[in-house]
Amino acid sequence: MSFSYLFETGIQQYSRICLSIFFLLFFTPELLAQKPSPLSNQVRQRVNLQDNWRFMRYEKDADLLKYDERPELIRTNDNVIADSKPTDSTRTTESDKVLKRWILPTANDFIVDTTKHHRRPEGHPGAGFPFTQMDFDDSHWQQVSLPHDWAIGQPFLEGPNAIIGGGMGRLPTHGVAWYRRKLFIPSSDKNKKIILEIDGAMSYAMVWCNGTLVGGWPYGYNSFHLDLSKYIIPGKNNQIAIRVDNPTNSSRWYTGGGLYRNVWLTTINKLHVAQWGAVIKTKEVSVKNATVNLEISFQNSSEKTKTISTQTEYFFLNKNQSIRIPIRKKTELTSSVIRAGEKLTLSQSTIIPNPKLWGPPPTQSPNLYLAVTKLFENGQLIDQYETRFGIRSTEFHPTKGLLVNGESVKIKGVNQHHDLGALGAAFNTRAAERQLELLIELGCNAIRMAHNPPAPELLDLTDKYGFLVIDEIFDCWEKGKTPLDFHLIFQDWYEADIRSFVRRDRNHPSIVAWSFGNEVGEQYTAEEGANLARKLYSIVKEEDDTRPATVSMNYAKPDMPLPREVDILSLNYQGEGIRDAPAYAHLKGIRTSPLYPAFQKQFPNKLIVSAETSSALSTRGSYLFPVISNSSAPVSDSAGGDPVNKQVSAYELYTAQFGSSPDKVFATQDKHPYVAGEFVWTGWDYLGEPTPYYDARSSYSGIIDLAGFKKDRFWLYQSRWRPDTPIVHILPHWNWPNRIGKITPVHVFTSGDEAELFLNGQSLGKKKKQNFEYRLRWDEVKYEPGELKLVSYKNGEKWAEKSIRTTSQPVALQIQADRVKIKSNGQDLSFITVTVVDKNGQVVPTANNMVHFSIEGNGEIIATDNGDPASLVSFASKSRSAFFGMLLGIVKCIKPGKGKLIVTVKSEGLSSAKIEIDSE
Repeated sequence: MSFSYLFETGIQQYSRICLSIFFLLFFTPELLAQKPSPLSNQVRQRVNLQDNWRFMRYEKDADLLKYDERPELIRTNDNVIADSKPTDSTRTTESDKVLKRWILPTANDFIVDTTKHHRRPEGHPGAGFPFTQMDFDDSHWQQVSLPHDWAIGQPFLEGPNAIIGGGMGRLPTHGVAWYRRKLFIPSSDKNKKIILEIDGAMSYAMVWCNGTLVGGWPYGYNSFHLDLSKYIIPGKNNQIAIRVDNPTNSSRWYTGGGLYRNVWLTTINKLHVAQWGAVIKTKEVSVKNATVNLEISFQNSSEKTKTISTQTEYFFLNKNQSIRIPIRKKTELTSSVIRAGEKLTLSQSTIIPNPKLWGPPPTQSPNLYLAVTKLFENGQLIDQYETRFGIRSTEFHPTKGLLVNGESVKIKGVNQHHDLGALGAAFNTRAAERQLELLIELGCNAIRMAHNPPAPELLDLTDKYGFLVIDEIFDCWEKGKTPLDFHLIFQDWYEADIRSFVRRDRNHPSIVAWSFGNEVGEQYTAEEGANLARKLYSIVKEEDDTRPATVSMNYAKPDMPLPREVDILSLNYQGEGIRDAPAYAHLKGIRTSPLYPAFQKQFPNKLIVSAETSSALSTRGSYLFPVISNSSAPVSDSAGGDPVNKQVSAYELYTAQFGSSPDKVFATQDKHPYVAGEFVWTGWDYLGEPTPYYDARSSYSGIIDLAGFKKDRFWLYQSRWRPDTPIVHILPHWNWPNRIGKITPVHVFTSGDEAELFLNGQSLGKKKKQNFEYRLRWDEVKYEPGELKLVSYKNGEKWAEKSIRTTSQPVALQIQADRVKIKSNGQDLSFITVTVVDKNGQVVPTANNMVHFSIEGNGEIIATDNGDPASLVSFASKSRSAFFGMLLGIVKCIKPGKGKLIVTVKSEGLSSAKIEIDSE
């Protein structure tokens, strides 16, 4: 082997190495990625307490371990118009027999004025009660997994005098229940902090550990933490017992019942990052650099003063957040002293070059980063805390609207309640993700959380998908809307609720504004209400000064004091007017002319957004005749409503008494372009508030029905919100054997500007959208069976076309799953759509055949639905009739492991269908 060969080979290898380093550093930073791994020495452990809970709900009389006395119910009817003036303002007398004084200290961490901290009384209420004891035999109780909604699978409560009426969804959410679970804490955790984290418990939750009352939280939507450390016996099983108490007449919508969100056990060192202790602010943002300011609070729960050092490293997260790409610059180690029993807040700042900004699609991308903060004592890692965040800038301009990263983004939003249809209030990530996926298809880019804090995982999803969020906390303050709602505990808990709400959620880039009230009764109390609003506003801003804070107003006018106290003007229905059109003149209630100009004149420097618009009502697939000739009217039994079948016409022209059709809303907003956009009431149907038919179970206001099937309105909004997508939708269906020769209006939703309609090949004329016109109407069509065809044009060019046909009789079932591979973790879901079809495979739009579900393999059908708001068939039923040709089944795995699930659907006289789903 020659020297020259060795020399040349060495040069080649050296060149390859240099080239590889150059390539890695400058062209493929993704190759430096790290996959998330467990903490090296498990300094912070967080375990989901999902399984092995025992549950019992009292059938009649409950125990006497009450949080507080409640007023006697005088008004039990919840069949009221949604915009009725709040009237309840009840206080209870103090009692030594209740547990409130032992629960109130849980709020102390969120009460700034230490002189107002609550002192725990002597004694241990409930210590002798059997359910709190380790030796109580709960083997006869029901075994459940969390999240758990005790009401959703139960029979509906029927009739006008049901204890839970239509307003709260006709399911037995009421009552007192207990959850029990044993926790083994190893001896090695003897000197650790043991924290129980409850993301949501409905409601008046109180927690015992080994027979001792630890604390609790009455508001059912707030997350809270309890320190179990001094109650735990390391090296042994420990007994957790949780009592929840959900009153009747406590809400205007379905609450669910029980431990309906996740519960976690976190084990940390006594010196640690405090609860929700990291705050990230990115105030200076450009395409070249972003300054990331991190404030992080540390808690020393030990008995000694400690010297600590900290360091934070930053990562960019790939699209599915499974890979972390290091940003090479990290903060320097900083040292500090923290005294025993105290908190210490430190600030750090770093500049991220060429940041990938978070913003809403389709013009921007929801890029996310991760900050990993490490806490050291004497050079040893003792805690590690992770904070996801996004880098973005927002501006709320009075005429340009919302600017995200300098781009004007029109808000195309919806309101969402917290239930997940047939799954109830029990949070499920996949079910929530499915809702968001359909909203994305709709063209929606924003969500208002009506009217309470959501599950934290939902905000993780809105971060991931790029939704703009208004995060909301209260539906009432001191003046209540139902006899037993939050107003009973408002004075004791409002500060703790607001501060914990903001601290939990403030690092989510999807949240662009806070709302601390919805249509509150204090709109009616002039300066008194404004003073309370100012107090609540100041609390929000103390916790987060980077976002605007608002209150949604359906009554307060520009000359009233309340609007002065908010950063942005959040209007419910007032922009387009309330009960102001001729069709609404006979109705009683709030009456308001269109007020965008008046608010803009009074507050020229404030952004205006419609936090609730439309409240249009419809039942998917149901078309009633005759059809009104104008563009908006309140539904009634004689116009747009069918009181026998409890259906509302799907022509999408009929509304709640205080509402307006989408067409009217669009026109009003287009005439006032300074309005930042709208949040439609609502994106999906939800349980409760069944306007206009109180005997029903769920709302009629969704763009999507409760089962997740699109109403006709879906394409009306889609044609507006996705104008560059070819969209054509024709209504009604074309199966009308009893209407031959009768006027059957045809309406068309299209993103084009002109269209021609054909019936059985004959043109019925070409129509062009006029100014402030959003649908095309052929109102004089006489029905004859056959084919309707629509050809849409845009700017004179053919844009899109669609046909619908009269079907023949039903002959078969068809089945389709949204996902044919699911995880076998007991939480992942497959949503299965079943349709009734004719011999040509067309969905028969009038079919109502009874369908039976069955399953083989490692799976369970956990719920069925068909989207009918009036159906009182239990969601747990495996048999359900199709509703206008469609129905839904929801499937999950029941134990870990690979395998196949085979779902079969059958109906008498129809060909059956089946589908295979793989579990992973």
